[in-house]
Amino acid sequence: MATTPPVGRDRDGGRKKRKQGGFKTMPFILVNEVCDRFATAGFGANLITYLTQQLHLPLVEASNTLTNFGGTSSLTPILGALAADSFAGRFWTIVAGSVFYQLGMLGLVVSALLPSLRPGPCSPPATPCRRANGLQLAVLYVSLLFTSLGSGGIRPCVVAFGADQFDQQEQEDEEEHRGGGGTEAVAGKKRQYFNLYFFTMGFAVLLALTVVVYIQENVGWGWGFGIPAIGMLVSIVVFVVGYPLYVRLKPGGSPFTRLAQVVAAAYKKRRAPLPEDPRMLYRDKELDALISTNGRLLHTNQLTFFDRAAIVTPGDTAGSGKLDLWRLSTVHRVEELKSIVRMLPIWSAGILLVTAGSHNNSFTIQQARTMDRHVTQHFQIPPATMSIFTTTAMLVTLGLYDRAFVPLARRFTGLPSGITYFQRMAVGLAISILSVATAALVEAKRRGVAADHGLLDTPATVVPMSVFWLVPQYAIHGVAEGFSSVGHMEFLYDQAPESMRSTAAALFWLSASLGSYMGTVLVTAVQSATRGSGEWLQDNINRGRLDAYYWLVTCLMVLNLGYYLLCFHFYTMKPLEVADDDGDHEKDCELSSVHKNGNGGAAGGLV
Repeated sequence: MATTPPVGRDRDGGRKKRKQGGFKTMPFILVNEVCDRFATAGFGANLITYLTQQLHLPLVEASNTLTNFGGTSSLTPILGALAADSFAGRFWTIVAGSVFYQLGMLGLVVSALLPSLRPGPCSPPATPCRRANGLQLAVLYVSLLFTSLGSGGIRPCVVAFGADQFDQQEQEDEEEHRGGGGTEAVAGKKRQYFNLYFFTMGFAVLLALTVVVYIQENVGWGWGFGIPAIGMLVSIVVFVVGYPLYVRLKPGGSPFTRLAQVVAAAYKKRRAPLPEDPRMLYRDKELDALISTNGRLLHTNQLTFFDRAAIVTPGDTAGSGKLDLWRLSTVHRVEELKSIVRMLPIWSAGILLVTAGSHNNSFTIQQARTMDRHVTQHFQIPPATMSIFTTTAMLVTLGLYDRAFVPLARRFTGLPSGITYFQRMAVGLAISILSVATAALVEAKRRGVAADHGLLDTPATVVPMSVFWLVPQYAIHGVAEGFSSVGHMEFLYDQAPESMRSTAAALFWLSASLGSYMGTVLVTAVQSATRGSGEWLQDNINRGRLDAYYWLVTCLMVLNLGYYLLCFHFYTMKPLEVADDDGDHEKDCELSSVHKNGNGGAAGGLV
C-alpha cells in the first residue's frame, strides 16, 4: 500500500517534522470505536430483556435471535474489510459504517417509542402475553441489520487504521534519533495501542452496562436506545474533524482478487515441475511496490503447491505483452496467500472462546433474574448489568498488564513484551476454562437452593441466593478476554500481509461471528438431544440443567486449548525482506521472530 508521505525530506536531506499519525490521532480514532461499542453494548447487553418482556419471545428463540444478531454483526466486517483494502480506504469505510450504524440506531429508537411497533402490555394469567407480529419484528430486524452493516465498516478498520498511525516511517524516526532500536520502539507502541484499543472498548461497554441499562430498566426503552444514538452522532463528527491528522494509506487493490489469482495460476501450472532453486521463481519489485511498502515477503518451504503460481512459462503474457496475473504471480503474492493459510488454524482457536462467553448475554442474565439482586434495601442491580464484572475485570487486567505484568514477566523471559502474543493467547484460553467451570458450579448451587425451597416449578419467584455468586464467572471471563482477545488481535495484525490488515482485523470479528453462530448451533443441538429426557435448556431454568450445559462447554474448551497448542507448535512466522539504509542491498528477517521463539530464534515458544 502507499500513501502521501507524512514525512518528507527538505533540500538539505533533513527529515521534515512529522505532522501526521502518532498518539495525537488516538482521541479522534478511538472515540468512534467507543461510541460503536457503547451503542452496541447499550442495547445488546439487555436485548434479551427487550425480546422476552417487550416482544414476548420464548427464551430459547430470544437467545438464538440475540446470538445470531451478534454473529451477523461480526460477519459483516468481512465486507467492510474488502471495501477498505480494495478501493475505499479505511477512513471512508469507517465514515460510511458510522452513518449506517446511525440509521440503524434511529430505527431502534422509533421501534421503542411507537406503541404500534410493540405488543400490548400483559399480566399473565389474567392477560396472556401476545408475541410480536411480523411487522413489529421486521422493523426490529431491519434496524439491527443496519447496525450490523455499520459495524462491518467500523470494526475491521478502526483497529488497523489506528495501527497505521505508527507506520514504518516512525520506525525510521526512532532509528535516526536513537541510532537503532526503532523496530522495538514501534512494536512497543503498537502493543500499547492494542491494549488501549481494548481498554477503551471495555470502558464504553462498562458505561453502557451501568448507565444505559439502568435507563432502559427504570426510565424507558426510547431513552435507552436514544442515548447511544446521540453518542454515535457525536462520534461521526469527532472522527471527521481529525481528518488532517491521519496517516491515510491508499488501498492496494482487492486482496481477495490477488489470492484468487495465485490459486488460479497455481492450478493452471499444477503439472509444472518446481525449480530446485526458489530464486528462479518470479519476483517483481515494481509490480509489488504498492502492497509491500514495508518490505516484500520472502519464499517459504511450506504449502509449495502454490509456488507453481510463480513459475515463469512462455504463455504468461497476454496478447498485448502485458503480464497475465491469472497465470503468473510474484513470490510476494504467493506468500501473501501462504501467510493467510498459515494463520487460519491459530485464528480458529479463538472461536470457542466466544462460544464459551455467549451464554453471559442470555442464560446467565436469566439466572440473575431469578436471584436476589438487592444491593441495598431499595436498590436492585439490573440483571444485564452483571456483565460489568466481566468488563471491569478486563479493564483491570489491561490496566495492570503493561504496568505490572510485563515488567515482572520480563525478568524471567528477557522479552521487551514480557511474553509473546502466542503465550498471551494461551493464558487467556486456559483462564476461560476456569470461567465456564465456575459457571457450572454456581448454577448447580443455585438450582439446589431452588429445590431446597420448593421453587422448581415457580421460576418467577426469587431464589434466596445472592446474585453476586455469579461475579466470579463473569470476572474470570473478563481476565481471559484481557489476555486472549488482545493477543489474538495483535497476532492477526502482525502476521497478516501489510496490504491485508483490514482483512486481518475482520478475521478477528469473523471468529466472534462464528463463535456466536456456534453457540446457537450448540444450544439447538443440546435442546434437541435432551428433549423428552430432562431437557437441559427450557424457559423454566429451575427445572433445566444449565450446569450440565456449562460442563459440556468446559470440556470443549479443554479440547480447544490442546488444539491451539498443537497449531502453535507447527506454526511458521512470515519472513520479510527489508531494505538496508542505502536502499541497494536487502536483508532477510523473520518478522517478529521473537514472538514465535521467545529469543530471536532460540527454542522456547509457549514454554
